[in-house]
Amino acid sequence: MEPGTPACGTPFVEATVVRAQSPTSVRAGDSAKVAPDGTIDGFVGGACAEASVRLYALRSLQSGEPVLLRILPSGPESEPSVEDGAVTVQNPCLSGGALEIFLKPRLPAAMLRVVGTTPIATALADLGRRLGYAVEQDPAEGTQTRADDAAVLVASHGHDEERILTAALRDGVPYVGLVASRKRGDAIKLSLDLTDEQRDRLHTPAGVDIGAVTPEEIALSILAEVISLRASDAAARRRLLPGEPELEPAAVAQSLPVNDESEPRPEVVPLAPVEVAMDPVCGMEVALSPASIQLERDGDRFYFCSEGCRDSFAAEGAHGATIG
Repeated sequence: MEPGTPACGTPFVEATVVRAQSPTSVRAGDSAKVAPDGTIDGFVGGACAEASVRLYALRSLQSGEPVLLRILPSGPESEPSVEDGAVTVQNPCLSGGALEIFLKPRLPAAMLRVVGTTPIATALADLGRRLGYAVEQDPAEGTQTRADDAAVLVASHGHDEERILTAALRDGVPYVGLVASRKRGDAIKLSLDLTDEQRDRLHTPAGVDIGAVTPEEIALSILAEVISLRASDAAARRRLLPGEPELEPAAVAQSLPVNDESEPRPEVVPLAPVEVAMDPVCGMEVALSPASIQLERDGDRFYFCSEGCRDSFAAEGAHGATIG
């Protein structure tokens, strides 16, 4: 398992200061973990810096992509500057120095469920583990699929196939494959009590056509198809910064990239889209998370980059937080 990979099913972001310009109190090498609820455990800067770290860490966690966050001192908040793999924000309450913080999401390995004890099933399980998937290989009888499985591969040679395939396709598992001849696979597909759209998502014969003959070659062809579809799906759904398409909450667990983890994976915590509010005092973007500084007044909830902005708002009666 890669160092820092979550041992449980809860993902997090590892935030590491790579550059700190005086007079900031943080130092290069300081680090923290950012949880899906926005909680920051560690030290990567003061309250205003934390607000930016929280927002972009949650976006990094949602996209599955690392990002270098540059925080510069400035006057009024301006639009973030976006480059490949990096974003620069101007922080109106930073105390004079610039920060660069590397945000790396740590995600649980995706679950590959192999059904059957045939030579092909065993080859699928062995190769899947070597590719970094969490793998569960079960005999057909009694196997229960889960909606957050990355793929369900049925290689049981006729044992309990219809029940397992029906459950996986109804659950919306991204890849469902059946190891069978084209003739038998087509017959099984037609027998399933599913909609046409659900049946069309069944891959049979599973795998890309590479002329595979041995169990190991067949396993390679199937996992190549799984990887190809997962990569294209993740690219289509990925969102890192504002202005790109939103990622649907139900799709998040399905599009998590694979980490170097060979241990069975517990429950994955689905991630909601990252919503933001504007600090009504300084104009900074703030993540709508339980960990953000906030104040409720007259039935409305306002979010702030720091306690100073919150106290100023409370004292002066400022108005107009905008939720985006």
